Amino acid sequence: MEETAVKHAVRPATARERADRAAATGGVPTLDFQGLVPYDAYVRASDLHRLQHPLSEDSGEMSFLVISQVMELYFGLARHELTEVQRRLRADDVWGALLPLRRTALHLEGLTASWQTLSWMTPADFNRFRNLLGEGSGFQSAMYRRLEFALGLRTASLIRPFRSQPDVHAELTAALTVPSLWDDVVALLARRGFELPDDLLARDVAEEHEAHPAVEAAWVEIYRDNGPDNHLRLLGEALTEVADRFGDWRYRHLNAVRRTMGAKPGSGGSNGLAWLQRSMAREVFPELWSARTYM
Repeated sequence: MEETAVKHAVRPATARERADRAAATGGVPTLDFQGLVPYDAYVRASDLHRLQHPLSEDSGEMSFLVISQVMELYFGLARHELTEVQRRLRADDVWGALLPLRRTALHLEGLTASWQTLSWMTPADFNRFRNLLGEGSGFQSAMYRRLEFALGLRTASLIRPFRSQPDVHAELTAALTVPSLWDDVVALLARRGFELPDDLLARDVAEEHEAHPAVEAAWVEIYRDNGPDNHLRLLGEALTEVADRFGDWRYRHLNAVRRTMGAKPGSGGSNGLAWLQRSMAREVFPELWSARTYM
């Protein structure tokens, strides 16, 4: 019933229909609708604004909760874009992969900027509601984990918290069984004639990729050609931008934790700051970075 109402409210319109409507209203926005308001039906704004349920009376908790939800949406958006990038690369459409990669980098910029709106939070501010979160931790974000898996950062044990949520666990398990974006890039390089060993191309994709000198050498060779038609070089730069922006987010996350709780243990059982510092040592697209030493 609800989906039918949404479809009725969000109806396609041509440029001619829009012009006729504006002429009929004298340029005044339409104010009368039968049923749902189209914008609300499409964006589900009313639903979104009903999803905030703070656990305390502290006014600052709402900022923490909303920004956490905004970040979740950005995680999903970035993963969505990377799925399209992978589809394009598997079809050998390098040029077509560049735009969704550019969008991914911009989405990650927005994700990183979200930390700025929490920069008001001191340890005292966070402590006013932190205990009510119990064991709740951003470490437990399934969508963030799927984004990491897509980027090639893979640790199978990290899906264990979701065993009691079969649908989520199944999605994460499936994400581990398919190649990451970097696996697809490596496969593309092999199809383009770069000499890559068979054991690298046939490796278990559920395991995290380890930097390989043959992949590094391929990127050194690719970057020797500065011509405008070298789409692989453009791909390398677009991938570097994504890795760079993702690194920015991780760094801001680390600093946000340091600013609001110092080196206290994390809510989810980790040692907090030290865990994040170790996590940052895992590089996204490692050979794209190491190859620059030899260019």
